[in-house]
Amino acid sequence: MHANVVASIFLANWCQTSWRQFATRFASQNASVTCLRRSGLVFYTRHLALGALMAACGARQAPCPTPVQCPAAAEPSSPAEPEPVVVRPEVATEPEPKLILEPVSFTALPGWQLDSVGDALPALLRSCARLAKRRDSQLVGRDEVGGTAGQWRDACAAAKRVAKTDHAAARAFFEEHFRPFLAKNNDESEGRFTGYYEASLRGSRKRKGPYQTPLYMRPKDLVMVNMRNFTSKPSRRRIAGRVVNGLLRPYESRKKIRKGALRGKKLELVWIDDKVDGFFTQIQGSGLVKLSDGKEMRIGYAGQNGHSYTAIGRELVRDGHITRAEMSMQAIRDWLANNPGKADEMMDRNEAYVFFTELSGAGPVGSQNVELTPERSAAIDRNFIPQSVPLFINTQVPTEDGTKQRLFRQLVIAQDSGGAIRGPVRADIFWGSSARGAAIAGRLKSRGTYYLLLPTAVAQAHSTAPSPLIQ
Repeated sequence: MHANVVASIFLANWCQTSWRQFATRFASQNASVTCLRRSGLVFYTRHLALGALMAACGARQAPCPTPVQCPAAAEPSSPAEPEPVVVRPEVATEPEPKLILEPVSFTALPGWQLDSVGDALPALLRSCARLAKRRDSQLVGRDEVGGTAGQWRDACAAAKRVAKTDHAAARAFFEEHFRPFLAKNNDESEGRFTGYYEASLRGSRKRKGPYQTPLYMRPKDLVMVNMRNFTSKPSRRRIAGRVVNGLLRPYESRKKIRKGALRGKKLELVWIDDKVDGFFTQIQGSGLVKLSDGKEMRIGYAGQNGHSYTAIGRELVRDGHITRAEMSMQAIRDWLANNPGKADEMMDRNEAYVFFTELSGAGPVGSQNVELTPERSAAIDRNFIPQSVPLFINTQVPTEDGTKQRLFRQLVIAQDSGGAIRGPVRADIFWGSSARGAAIAGRLKSRGTYYLLLPTAVAQAHSTAPSPLIQ
């Protein structure tokens, strides 16, 4: 068949179908569309294609939908101006948190010469006792940052020979056996610092009189799963629940527990007289209960129901009850006290519920299973910072009455962790069980920096072998 006939038949049918689709699509985008205009086609045989197309369009009135019109055959339309290209700015995304260590000298640590560093030795020795139970080849943390237990042996042995009251000797010890590194989150050296304390409560081992709020022991059917046993990069550190018909199901929420989900199971560890005190004890993770018989009872973390932690301070800000500038633990307590009818609903927004156990010893115990030392122990994110590592913190803390800020430049030991502590440069400083400590911890929300002190053997290993951690 002659090529012109083939072209005419093809283009006639094409104009009726394909052009209808193209024109409609462009017309829906508010474009001024015609059959030949801005089609993006390259006509290799201009006159043949144009003639056949015009004939087809002339023979059939329906190929181009209104408001699209076919151009006059005598004068093809000139190309239209191209539509402007809208370039949308890329949305900046936060880089993944990453610990970077920058080697520095001890002279770079602000206030190092003024700190009574001997006060940190007892805390360090408690962590050393934990490391002594590990094999030499066993990592101190979750990765190579803290080195191996064997690389800590010399420093821990030397620490035993230093008097904690001799701060000059203690300073010389750290300078001889450790090397300082400025911690960064990628390129950012500043991070967030908060405080926590051991809550004080009033309670009874039996339910009576004003003691009507229970704090529960860990249920026997509660299963807690460390997700790092299954994957190296879990989206959550742990999950918890109960096994039902061979499947792990979520455990009861705070609201359901408050309404009696555990009632009758003989899990009540102690009964207290203030539900708000109980709520904050769960956030702090430990408490000292003054019993009705005059004795004391120390309680500590034993497990959690697996639900995600929600900061009700953030909820109060979001709902407009408290401004961000006014936010503190004291402000939250005041709001709950002044709104008793709404207090339960607000506290229930934090579905996470903590279970406790009775402790023996002189102080609360951190997640490293060592007694914590006020102002010398800190909680960190174990995904980045190994426990046992000394940290020299440079930040500001409020005075007890909250009217002023003062410098806090002190050596602490990483011995605890917490659900709200996230990031490479993030620490929660432990302030003890005094009223002063509670007042400072409740108001502390500062920016600052810290320096990791790594044993010389660990620092040398990082320097001899290329490490992505060392800048």
